[in-house]
This record gives sequence, C-alpha cells and structure tokens, in this order.
Amino acid sequence: MRRRPHLVLALHGTRSAAGQQVASDLVLAVATRLPGVEVHLGWADVLTPTLTETLIGVGDAVVVPGFLTAGYHVTSDLPAAIQAAGGRARLAGLIGPALVDAVADRLLAAGGPGDAVVLAAAGSKRPRSVAEVTDAARQLSELVGRPVVAGFITAARPSVTDAVAQLRALGHDRVSVASYLLAPGVFSERLYTVGADVVSDPIGVHPLVVEAVANAYAAVVAERRDVPGQAPGVGRERIA
Repeated sequence: MRRRPHLVLALHGTRSAAGQQVASDLVLAVATRLPGVEVHLGWADVLTPTLTETLIGVGDAVVVPGFLTAGYHVTSDLPAAIQAAGGRARLAGLIGPALVDAVADRLLAAGGPGDAVVLAAAGSKRPRSVAEVTDAARQLSELVGRPVVAGFITAARPSVTDAVAQLRALGHDRVSVASYLLAPGVFSERLYTVGADVVSDPIGVHPLVVEAVANAYAAVVAERRDVPGQAPGVGRERIA
C-alpha cells in the first residue's frame, strides 16, 4: 500500500506563547482526526523550523496553509518555501472559507453581535485577500442577523478602529468585533484597543478548523494531478 503523504500545517509564526500553544494543539487535533497521517508544523515567519526545513525532513507532503485568505504568504512565500525544499510537496487550498461558522461561535461566546459587527482580519495589499474578507463579512451577517463590515488590522482599509467608529456614526450603539484570526498574538491584542463593546477570541482549535485542514489535505491527495507547489485556485499574483 502506498504511504500517505505527510501533512504539513503552515502557520505564520508568533512570539505569543498562547499562539504557539494553539499551533501545537491544532497539529495534535488534526493528527487525531487523520489516523495514519503524520502531521507536522512549518512556520512561514518568525519561528523555526521554517516550512522549508520541515519539508526537507519529511519528503512527500501536502502543505495546508493555516491562513484565512490568499495574501502574500499563501501566494508567494509558501510556494517559494516548497520550491526551496525541492518542489516535492503540493500546496492545498485555503481553510478560511469554511470557518465563518466558527467565527460566529466565538462571537456568540464573547457576548454576541450587538447592533453591528466588524469582522477584523489581518489585512493585505492584495485585492483578492480583501475581497475574501468582505465576502466572509457578508456570510457572517447572514449567520448573526446583524450588519457586518470588514475591518483590517494592517495594510488595508478601513482599519478596525475606523470601521467601529463608522458603525457608531450610523447609529449602532453596541458594536462587536469578530476576530477573523486563527490564533492569539500581536494582532488579536490590538483588537482590545479599537473601542468595541465586545471582542471575540481568535478561532483557535475549533472543530471546524480541524475539519477544514483535514478536507484540504484530502482534496489534494485525491487529486494527484495538482501542480506541485501551487494551491488549487490560488494564483501567484503581484502585490497590488
């Protein structure tokens, strides 16, 4: 029987101990969900082992991006890391589109949507990434039955702070921030300074995250014709 490829979860990297713990817990949860598949962690930035270092050590692998949108890391850094490791690994699709329900769960646990919500994402200069957050905001609005707008912590506009202020100016007295972030870190801490009434936790090790990672891996394994080093549907765009 052919050995199943390793699964390498590629995460941004954080100096936050809580964020690193989420990463470790997520790797364990995915390994439990996929018995017989070896699951590893590769960092795209800040920490080691880097994604390239992890891939060199494991051979045949599927890289699942632990990113919510197709920003620079997904479309440029991860493919480059795969090529630097010899180009044997294949890059899976994004998990973000499957996680809006998980964001809603975290928001409800934090105190609910209030009168309106800002979906707070990391931010990117890439129009595609911004559009993906805007679409997630639309989906979240349908789930919670409140107006939801996108706000960005860096790189894109409006900022989360500005988005909160804009909603208040429209007459929404109680404004919540829903974290469209995977793990705690510097970005999640900034959300407590934007003037919102409620701030939800990052998504973390939610069952839907585990399922999304497993499904992304399974889709690549089932479709052996994927181009090495390129995610299905994720083009290598230039920075806008």
